Amino acid sequence: MSSFQIGDRVTAEYKTGAYYGEVVEVSSSMKAAVRILAVKEHPTQGDLHNPMDPSVAFFHQRRALSYQEIALIPISTIRPYAGQIPDYQDSLKRALMAQISKLSEMEAWARRSLQELDQLQKEYFGAKD
Repeated sequence: MSSFQIGDRVTAEYKTGAYYGEVVEVSSSMKAAVRILAVKEHPTQGDLHNPMDPSVAFFHQRRALSYQEIALIPISTIRPYAGQIPDYQDSLKRALMAQISKLSEMEAWARRSLQELDQLQKEYFGAKD
């Protein structure tokens, strides 16, 4: 049986995002209904079965769960939380900006890696035609 009680403040992972919330119902030993109060990590975009591939047939756009939306979440992804829960809008903005920043850094890394690989190609095989 779950050790969570109605009213417990928690962090919870749902699909590809992470949230701060409050347990509103423990439906079984496997899942609990959690009311979303703030966003911890914005959901990942794209096809999870083909990560980092922009040319998949369907590139998923994933929205964060809404303020006070109730989601049925696996108990295994729920953790007790005793800290201050941030304002939903502020947390959503912070999580979105963190995701954008992470992807921008990856883009810069990819550009730099391509420059280095281009240089190696020239060293290995001579100038490109």
